[in-house]
Amino acid sequence: MSLRDGHQIRLIEGGQAYFEALVAALEQARSQVHIETYIFDFHGAASRVAEALERAALRGVRVWVVVDGVGTLALPLAWRERFARAGVDWRIYSPLGTLGLLIPSRWRRLHRKLCVIDGHLAFCGGINILDDWYDPHHGALLQPRLDFAVCARGALVQQMQETMAQLWWRIEGVRHVRQQQFPEAFSSFRAAGLHAPWVQHTEPPEGHLVAKAGLLLRDNVLNRSQIERAYLKAIGAARHEIVIANAYFLPGRRLRKALIHAAQRGVRVRLLLQGRYEYFMQYHAARPVYGVLLDAGVEIHEYTASFLHAKVAVVDPDNDRPWATVGSSNLDPLSLLLAREANVVVADKAFAKQLHQRLHLAIEQQSTAVVAAHYTQRPWHQRLRDRIAFGLMRLALFLTGNRY
Repeated sequence: MSLRDGHQIRLIEGGQAYFEALVAALEQARSQVHIETYIFDFHGAASRVAEALERAALRGVRVWVVVDGVGTLALPLAWRERFARAGVDWRIYSPLGTLGLLIPSRWRRLHRKLCVIDGHLAFCGGINILDDWYDPHHGALLQPRLDFAVCARGALVQQMQETMAQLWWRIEGVRHVRQQQFPEAFSSFRAAGLHAPWVQHTEPPEGHLVAKAGLLLRDNVLNRSQIERAYLKAIGAARHEIVIANAYFLPGRRLRKALIHAAQRGVRVRLLLQGRYEYFMQYHAARPVYGVLLDAGVEIHEYTASFLHAKVAVVDPDNDRPWATVGSSNLDPLSLLLAREANVVVADKAFAKQLHQRLHLAIEQQSTAVVAAHYTQRPWHQRLRDRIAFGLMRLALFLTGNRY
């Protein structure tokens, strides 16, 4: 993927700041809003986004919302009724149905967090529509989760809107087929293959930061490995430093080798990973790969202040060719082999240094370093759980027909 000049990119940290920026943009929407998210929750601050979408639709803005069928099983009845009255169109991507996740094909989820407003302003990152101080499984949090997004103008906005429109019309086509509305299904599938007629594109206003950037997508058709290849290329080109923050980290053989080779040639490699127990599989399956990385000189730090949900990285921020990415893709098989993901890549020194400074602070003040000696001496029952989770992950990949 080639990066293009002429972008205005702003880093956003945390759901609170993200919701404020998103709501402010939604209040200015005049023609269309298209939003995709894995989780759309209605507790606390997240409800402000729902209210802004409702207000936009009531004043005549066309609002399309797509949520994932696992992350968001259903919208609350009160909000379904409010959205219906306001004219907010919403769809659930790949509803689970009767057998749910027992069918391996349903493990292919919509994990993107995207929003495009009026065809010229976009948001992309790892932040769900979910209050930072609340977790659906763990309740109220003592500290907000760590996560990032970007607000962008420029050429990537059009690409983002086109891929969102394409998914919308595919969902519509499948819905029409199930309802045996075949002429409508044909029209929807045809629309999915064409540029949306309402896509706009405007250049960033003068006086704003102009950065080189691009959009990375992962799907199960044309972009199966675009995000992983971008990481491999950036890691392979690194000369001084690599910092990766990833919530669910289980790199495949190629990514592990790339990180090991970088460390062996003198690059400082630091990983900021999940330090708090969230899910059995994601927490334990990652631990067996720590050993080979620590032996190669890779530094591993576990974030303990709250839940880590970030999926970001910075390579050589002080160099003439910095590389940074913010998005939804974890470095694990679910993200890199099965889910629909979206990351923005930015080649701009000011942006890279800003992200690097925040990650450095999190590593130094909010994390615990994994010491090789302590790692090898962890209790047998913990090592057993790690191996069970790792084996279950490999079995799941086998059932989907993937190698990682």
